[in-house]
Amino acid sequence: MTDFNLHPRQDTDELRAHFARHGRVRIAELLEREGAAALRDELALHSGWRHVLNGGDQIFESAPGSIELMEPAERAALEAAVMQSAAQGFQFRYDSIRVPDDESERATRSDLLTRFAEFMSSDAVLGWLAEITDDRSPQFADAQATRYRAGHFLTTHDDDVAGKNRSAAYVYGLSPEWRPEWGGLLLFTTAAEVTHAGVPGFNCLDLFAVGQSHSVSPVAAYAPADRISVTGWLRRRS
Repeated sequence: MTDFNLHPRQDTDELRAHFARHGRVRIAELLEREGAAALRDELALHSGWRHVLNGGDQIFESAPGSIELMEPAERAALEAAVMQSAAQGFQFRYDSIRVPDDESERATRSDLLTRFAEFMSSDAVLGWLAEITDDRSPQFADAQATRYRAGHFLTTHDDDVAGKNRSAAYVYGLSPEWRPEWGGLLLFTTAAEVTHAGVPGFNCLDLFAVGQSHSVSPVAAYAPADRISVTGWLRRRS
């Protein structure tokens, strides 16, 4: 059985200083490679992906590929609505596998994704991330796997949602040998410019304070692979 272990060569002082200056930091090698590779392999073959779209007050979920099976007129209407909402406000399109927040529900599952969420919620990891962010309030990490295929995207938002008690967001990348022109970039922005662009990577953790405007650029039609990651937030329990 694969165990998750932090990569031994971590410079916590340097990571903390970078986070203090910029409100974000990339940890280049989060885990020992065996654990990262095993998680990537499990997600690449996972049958539980659900396609998700923003519906305003709710999230619409469907099996990947089900939209392609819709009647042409119905599909065209849906695509037009998604593009319009993306152009005017908050919208997303990607595939997801969610991990339950409840500890008792997590305990009934043995898949690597759930075990990674438990690893991120462990006292040792939360304590280490608290040193980096200088915030000891989070009590657990939630998690979902995300898969961005050609045309998938996430428009600008800041993660500051009432009642979610989020402190910092994370993106754990599982996309080896990704090229910037394939899209799927994690963009930090102001109204006038892109202030930072993170290229998807493998076994790297992007950690950033909640409240910053950011987005994920569309994955290009010619990208030869899916952008796979595990994303979530460090949170306080209500």
